[in-house]
Amino acid sequence: MAMNDVECCDFYQVHEDVVKAVTAKMPDEDELYDLAEIFKVFGDSTRIKILYVLFESEMCVCDIAQLLNMNQSAISHQLKILKQSRLVKSRREGKAVFYSLADGHVRTIINQGLEHIEE
Repeated sequence: MAMNDVECCDFYQVHEDVVKAVTAKMPDEDELYDLAEIFKVFGDSTRIKILYVLFESEMCVCDIAQLLNMNQSAISHQLKILKQSRLVKSRREGKAVFYSLADGHVRTIINQGLEHIEE
């Protein structure tokens, strides 16, 4: 058997009690869709870098662009996606707009992912 083949049962038998118990605990389709969408947002290394930067400090677009050696429009584009997904928030101070993590869940999600790949 090739290494990437997935093993299957030798015969087809549904364990109705298990299927019923798990079905009762499954989130609805809308929640599963939203969950998949949020993980897509984490699927971009630039957005991950931005989130890491914001772990350390609230920053404006100019600071983030400088730190990541990217142009401001690229950073703004990614921040817009992060903000739409409610992963970051912003506040205006005079002419500057500062970005920060929306809440502690963002750090937890990133840290859990990091722990998983480092195992």
